[in-house]
Amino acid sequence: MRRLAVDRLEIAAGSVTGNRYPANFDVLHVEPAGPMVVVADGMGGTEGSRVAGRTAVDVFAAHARPGPRPLRAAVAEAQRQVRAAGAGLGMLTGCTLTALVADDGDAWLVQIGDSRVYRLRDGALDLLTVDHTAAWLGAVNGWFPFDSAEAHAARYRLSRYIGHPEMPEPDVLNVTLRPGDVYLLCTDGIAEQVPYQRIQQVLARPEPVATLLADSLEAGGQDNATAAVVKVS
Repeated sequence: MRRLAVDRLEIAAGSVTGNRYPANFDVLHVEPAGPMVVVADGMGGTEGSRVAGRTAVDVFAAHARPGPRPLRAAVAEAQRQVRAAGAGLGMLTGCTLTALVADDGDAWLVQIGDSRVYRLRDGALDLLTVDHTAAWLGAVNGWFPFDSAEAHAARYRLSRYIGHPEMPEPDVLNVTLRPGDVYLLCTDGIAEQVPYQRIQQVLARPEPVATLLADSLEAGGQDNATAAVVKVS
C-alpha cells in the first residue's frame, strides 16, 4: 500500500495478484511531481503482458505533461515502444492505460482500454471513462444481455489498447478538483468484481483502497486488481 500527500491531494494505492494468475501483470505508478497516477493492465498472463504494462507506464510517465496534445503524444510514444517490444517478442504485447495528471486546479484523465476512473462527488458516484471493449458497445446498443455468455466473451475484445496495430489515440478528459472529491483509478479486477454500489459506499469510508482490494479477493480474486484513490482535501 502506498500513501502520498501532495499539496491538497491525498493519494493511496495498492494492488493484489488474486488467484487466477501466478504473478501480477497490473502496473501502478504514483509520482509526486504533478502529481500523476497511472494504472495499466496487461493482456493475459504472458511475457508480452508484463513487458507491455511496464513499458507503457514507464514511457508515459516520462513523457506526460498536462494538456491534450502532450498527453496524446505520450501515449503515442508508449504505443511505438510497446509495438517495438512486441515485434521482438513475437507474441501479443498489449495493455490498458489509465492516468490522472494533475494541473493547476484541475486534472487530465487519459483512458485507453478497459481500466476505469470513477469520481465520488457529494455522495454521487460517476463513471468518467468508457470501456473500449465489444462488451461496452454491446451493453449500450443492446446486442446481448449484460450477463450473457456473449457479453462475458466480449469483455476480452478490446477495440483500443497500448500495442494495438493501428496505434489508436486515447480519450483525454479535463476534470475539476473540488474539495471533497474522491477519484478512483482501477483495473478491471476491481471494476468487474466489486459492484458499483459497493464502490460508492467504500469511497466514502476510511481506507478505501485496502477495502476494495479485499473485496476483489472475497469475490474470488479472478484477476489482478489495482486501485488508486485520489482525495481532494
